[in-house]
Amino acid sequence: MTSPTRAAPKSATNVSIRRDLLEAARASKINLSATLEQALIEKLRQAQERQWREENRAAIEAYNQHVEKHGVFSDGTRSF
Repeated sequence: MTSPTRAAPKSATNVSIRRDLLEAARASKINLSATLEQALIEKLRQAQERQWREENRAAIEAYNQHVEKHGVFSDGTRSF
């Protein structure tokens, strides 16, 4: 999954929004395009994080098992 950039060209699109929300947003002078972009950026970040975790699940589990069995390199030197 590629990372969205702010420099990318914009494209017009149609979306369906509940009328009451649209009216309230307009009354509050909320920029719908900017709000949707921010929400999409966050949702994409979450999707990328889930995908990364899934792709790396085996390595993470192997590392956790190694630490559980052998500890970490600093176990003998840290003072906390």
